[in-house]
Amino acid sequence: MIDPTKLMRGVFVALALFAAGSLPGAGGAIVGVQQVQAQSKAPLIASVLFDGNRRFSDAQLLTMVDTATRGTYSAQGVASDAESIRLAYDKAGFNNVTVTPKVENVEGGRVRVTFVVNEGNRAGIAAINFTGNNAVNGGTLKGVIRTKESGFLSWLFRDDNYDEQQLAVDRDLIRLYYANHGYPDTQVTSVGEFDAARNAYFINFTINEGERYAFGNVGIETSIPGLNTNSLKGTVKTGQGSRYSYVDLQKTVEQMALDATDQGYSFADVRPRLDRDPASKTFNVTYLVDEGPRVYVERVNITGNQKTRDFVIRRELSFAEGDPFNRSVVLRGKRSIEALGFFKAVDITTEPGSAADKVVININVVEQSTGEYGLTAGYSTNDGLLGEISVTERNFLGRGQYVRASIGATAGLGDGQNGGRTFDFSFTEPRFMGLKMSAGVDAYYRVIAEPTSSTSTYYGYTATGGQLRFGVPITRDLSATIFTGLEHKTFSTSNVDGGRLASQIVTDGEVRNKAWLGYTLTYNILDDQKAPTNGLIATFTQQYVGWDVNYVKSEARARYFVPLMEDSGIVGSIRGTAGIINNLSDGEVSATEAFPLGSTLVRGFQGRGVGPRLQSGEFLGATMYAGLSAEIEFPIPVIPETYGLRGAVWADAAWIDGTPAFLAGSVDPDSVDQKFKSSIGASLIWNSPFGPLRGDFAYVLNKATSDRTQVFSLTLSTLL
Repeated sequence: MIDPTKLMRGVFVALALFAAGSLPGAGGAIVGVQQVQAQSKAPLIASVLFDGNRRFSDAQLLTMVDTATRGTYSAQGVASDAESIRLAYDKAGFNNVTVTPKVENVEGGRVRVTFVVNEGNRAGIAAINFTGNNAVNGGTLKGVIRTKESGFLSWLFRDDNYDEQQLAVDRDLIRLYYANHGYPDTQVTSVGEFDAARNAYFINFTINEGERYAFGNVGIETSIPGLNTNSLKGTVKTGQGSRYSYVDLQKTVEQMALDATDQGYSFADVRPRLDRDPASKTFNVTYLVDEGPRVYVERVNITGNQKTRDFVIRRELSFAEGDPFNRSVVLRGKRSIEALGFFKAVDITTEPGSAADKVVININVVEQSTGEYGLTAGYSTNDGLLGEISVTERNFLGRGQYVRASIGATAGLGDGQNGGRTFDFSFTEPRFMGLKMSAGVDAYYRVIAEPTSSTSTYYGYTATGGQLRFGVPITRDLSATIFTGLEHKTFSTSNVDGGRLASQIVTDGEVRNKAWLGYTLTYNILDDQKAPTNGLIATFTQQYVGWDVNYVKSEARARYFVPLMEDSGIVGSIRGTAGIINNLSDGEVSATEAFPLGSTLVRGFQGRGVGPRLQSGEFLGATMYAGLSAEIEFPIPVIPETYGLRGAVWADAAWIDGTPAFLAGSVDPDSVDQKFKSSIGASLIWNSPFGPLRGDFAYVLNKATSDRTQVFSLTLSTLL
C-alpha cells in the first residue's frame, strides 16, 4: 500500500524540478550545478620558479611566498606573493624593482608559476649629515648608527640600505649615545630624500642636544635592617662631578642589587631617585635599596632555540624554578646568554604565575649561524705568503662546545726563509662536568722545512704536540687557566754554501721531547673586548718545562686604555711586557727554547731580528726581556669611520738580556753591543672582514749593530 504522505512529497519534488527546468536560461538545473563545481576547482601548481633574481636566492624567495605551499593556483594569492617579494627588495634598497608573475599551463591540467624579477640598480646612501650636533662630531655619530654611507665595502656588508624602521633605531641610538655622554634631554629627528639622478638617498639627522648635566651628590639609603651600605659604595659608577650617563646609572643599580643579593637579601630592589638642579646642571642621585615583593620564579620557558639545547641557556642563569625573583639577576642572565654569541636577539619577559607570589619568566631567542668555513690568504712581513683553511663551530651539536680544525701553510720569504705547514685542532667544553669551569684540548702537527739559503734561519723541524687546559673564574674580573702538554720535535739542518749555513744550535735528525705544566692568570676590566677605550687587561703566565729540558718560563703582559679627549675617539694606551727563563740545570737555556724576539716587542725590527746571534748569523734569542710601549689611536678625519680605518702613533722601548747556550767565542759581539732597543712610528689599523689588520711604519732609534730592521710590517692587531 502506498503511503499518502510519501506520495505527496514526491509530487511536490516533481513539480519543483519541472518548474526549474522550464525557467528561461536554467538549461537543466542539476547539470548546471556540476558545471559550477567544475569551474570553481582551481588548477594545481606544478612548480614555482624565479627568474632574474640576484640579490636573493631561490631558496630565500621561496620563504617569502605562499604559492608553493598552497598547492592550488589563485590569482589573488600570486599577486600578494609578488608584492611580498617587492617589499623584501625595497627593504634591501632596490627601489625600482618590479615583480611580474607568469603563469603557464603544463601537463595534467596543472600550471607553472614563474616570478620574473627586474631588480634594477640598488639605491644606496649618498651621504649622512647631522645638524645641531655641537658637542659630538659627525664622524662619531656615523659610527653610532647602523645605517652606513655607501662605500667600497658596501657590497659585502649591505649596510647602506634606506629603511624607515632602521632610521627609527638609529634615532634611538643617537639619543642613547647623548644620554651616556651628559645630555639626558636630547631630541633627534631624521629626514631622507631620494635623488633619482644618483639613485641614492641623502639622510639628515637634526639634533637638539639640550643642556649638559653632571652627577652631583650621591647617596645610598636603605630600609633593610642589617644591610651594609658601606660595602655597596664600591658599585657606584656615578661619581660626583662625572658627566651624566644613563648606562652608568643602570650599571650601578644592577650591580648594587646583585651585591645586596650576595649579602643574603635575595629580594633587594634598587631604585635611583634623581633630583635635577637646573642652576648647577647636576643630578643629585640617591639609591634607594628596599625590600622588594617576595616573588618566586615558578617556571622558566625557553622558546626559539631550534638548535641550542635548553640546558645551554639555563646554565647561564644564576636562578632556577623556585628561587627568589630579582630583576637585576634576570638582567645579568640575559647578558650572559647574549655573550654566548649564539643568538641574534634575546628577549626576556615575565607574566603572572599561578599565585600572587609567583612569576613565569619567558626567554625567547633568535638563533644565528655559529659555524664558519674559512679560506684565507695573506702576507706577513715575518712569514711571507700564508694561507689557511679552517672549519669552526662555536655551538657544536647545540651543546655550546667550541670545535676548530685548520690547515695552514706559509710559502716563506724571497730570501729563502723556510716555509711550513700546520695542522691544528682545538676543542673546548665551556662547562666541564656541569661546573663553572671550562676544559679543552689542543693538538697540532707542524712542519717547518729547512732553508736552502737564508740570512736568519738555519734549521727546520717537525713537531707534534698537544695540551689539556682548564679554565676557572676566580672573581668577576679575574680568571685562571691551568694547562699541561707534551711535544715531540725532530730538527733538520741544511749545509748550504760550503757549510756556512750549517746550524751550530742543533744537529740534523736531533730529537727533543718536552712536557710542561703551567697556569695563566687574566685580569680584565676593559669596557669593550674588541675596541676598548677604557680599562685594563693583564696576564701572568708561568710554566715548568721538563723532560729533555729543565726550566721555568715566566711572562707578564698588561695594557691600560684611557680616552684622551672626550667624545673625540682618541684613545691612549700603555703596554708593558716582561719575561724571563730560569734554567734549573747547570748551564744556559737552549737557544731553541729562548724568546724569539722581534717586531712583537719593538716595532721596526724583523721577526727573530733583535737580540744575540752567532757570528755565522744564526739567531739565538734571549732569556730575559722587558718592554714598554705608548700608543695614541685616533680616527682619520678625511676617511669615514664606516670604512673601519684608524690611525696611530707610538713609541716602543725594550731591554733585552740573557744569552742562551752557545759555543765559546761564537757570539757575534755586534749583536750584543746595545741591549736597549727603541723605535717610534705610525700605523694604519683596519678593522677588516678578515680580522683587525695593522700596518706599522717604524723608525729605529736604538739597536745593536747587527740587529735587523724593517721600515714596514703587516700583522694582525692584538690587545697584548
